Amino acid sequence: MRILVLTQWYPPEPMQLFADLAKELQLQGQEVIVITGFPNWPTGKLYPGYQLRLWQKETIDNIQVIRLFLVPDHSSSAFYRIINLASFFFTTIGVAMFLIRKPDVIHAVQPPTVGWAAWVLSCMWRVPFTYEVQDMWPESLAATGLIENERILRMIGWFSRWVYSRAAAVRVISPGFRTNLISKGVASQKIHVISNWVDTTYYRPEHWNEVIARELGFTGHFNVVYAGVIGVSQGLETVLEAAVFLHDAPKIQFIIIGEGTERKRLEESAKMLRISNVRFLGQYPSEAMSGLFALADVLLVQLKNSPLFRITVPHKIFAYMASGKTYFGGS
Repeated sequence: MRILVLTQWYPPEPMQLFADLAKELQLQGQEVIVITGFPNWPTGKLYPGYQLRLWQKETIDNIQVIRLFLVPDHSSSAFYRIINLASFFFTTIGVAMFLIRKPDVIHAVQPPTVGWAAWVLSCMWRVPFTYEVQDMWPESLAATGLIENERILRMIGWFSRWVYSRAAAVRVISPGFRTNLISKGVASQKIHVISNWVDTTYYRPEHWNEVIARELGFTGHFNVVYAGVIGVSQGLETVLEAAVFLHDAPKIQFIIIGEGTERKRLEESAKMLRISNVRFLGQYPSEAMSGLFALADVLLVQLKNSPLFRITVPHKIFAYMASGKTYFGGS
């Protein structure tokens, strides 16, 4: 079977989950092709070694990956985020059919613009498409404050339901997501709960590395580590509040690893509050994360206190568990 995996984000962006899916399908004897965008998430800046063009082919882990033009962005501007999503949509429906042979099925990964592109291609090729839901739209947009206009949110909600109705099957990551979709009128028989995962040969327990610990300032501290996207959804201002509360316990320090739209604001807040027990290390490649997890005493899962986030299961929980470390959930 020829399977087209259609996703706007793919490694070297920190989206190992989708690469794991593609590799496992290929190991099961399927022919897999990935169509994705040029890597720019989560900073919104094009990754080194890439140059924007209409399309580019490469091979990653023996899988053919075709990258299509998009406008790089991951800012807090709703306008530019729409441009980012729309540019990938239009490039996909404009050129994808000319770059690959007809697949037997298309597996599309949210957002809804990718689902819409999958539907257009499925009509042209006359093949079914399945749809993967890693986040709830429009709830996530409202929860992060990216879009506050109720009319626009309702329109996005309608658009999302339209995509669900056209998909042959919908994969969700939690029972709460399934309940949410059923309440929106999506046929229960087409919704499948398949939990996220990690490759335990990739994320695994590692030993404390004294050289790296000293280099990064972990030695001599009780280290509470958050690793992942630094965005509005994560509500990491709570970490700053905890750091202020623990200012008289200097051995406890909070380490934030990653990038995102909120990093600069949080760093400025920490500086203004003269917080010395929070440190931002920036983004590290996925292959380095197990070694960094080994330096943590506690790994932190942090989300805003929102009804939406009470029914989601962050992917980082699985990476944390595979590393053999305790994690603590905060909101």
